[in-house]
Amino acid sequence: MPRFAANVSMLFTELPFLERLAAARAAGFEAVECQFPYEWDAQEIAQRLDAHHLRMVLHNLPGGDTAAGERGIACHPGRVEEFRAGVARGIDYAHRLGCPQVNCLAGIRPARVSAEAAHACLVENLRHAASATSQAGLRLLTEPINHFDVPGFLLNTVAQAADLLQAVGHDNLFIQYDLYHTQRMTGELALTAQRHLAQIGHIQIADNPGRHEPGTGEIDHRFMFRHLDAIGYRGWIGCEYVPLGNTWDGLGWMQRLVPPVASAP
Repeated sequence: MPRFAANVSMLFTELPFLERLAAARAAGFEAVECQFPYEWDAQEIAQRLDAHHLRMVLHNLPGGDTAAGERGIACHPGRVEEFRAGVARGIDYAHRLGCPQVNCLAGIRPARVSAEAAHACLVENLRHAASATSQAGLRLLTEPINHFDVPGFLLNTVAQAADLLQAVGHDNLFIQYDLYHTQRMTGELALTAQRHLAQIGHIQIADNPGRHEPGTGEIDHRFMFRHLDAIGYRGWIGCEYVPLGNTWDGLGWMQRLVPPVASAP
């Protein structure tokens, strides 16, 4: 049966960030994920996680100046030291939050940097991050993001991510598989998940178009949840979508689309 984690960077935004943890637990979630926790004190987040009996199952490494539109700096040749400092900070937050894995965003290719140079920088940075997270007892992910929402993003498809894992050559690097981004780029969600299951470390969901909650668009989430169970995916599924309206009112998809647990004969 799928296990869902509320992405509290995108859900319950009616509330201040720290208050979203209590809201997620009240809504029935046992786990949460977030994009960038660094604006808040790690001890304060950890205390609230403990108070509400929640697990933090994923957050990103620092992504540069996200308020200015940056989406990671791992492919920026001129910012390697900044990237490595961000890896150390991400590991520190993960340890303090009890989070087992972190996601590294490749970033938007800088102007006047060739695709080849950006890719080479990304490979070397991921090697460093994979080694550092492995030594820290954490798992490292990297996520393909569609080029419609984030033009210029260096890593767009799961196939590209699989090739990237091979180029990096470290067994502590996995794919963060987002159904929304994959649907926009290539479709074939079920086959892609099955083909790359061994390389997938985490899954996220949102419907298309609009990146809203499951059941609002063209993705057959009911089928996909059954399929992920059938092929043996046992990780968390992050709910990283933009609610159409009130977050709580939009959670009815769980009752409608999640397959019931089979009863014993």
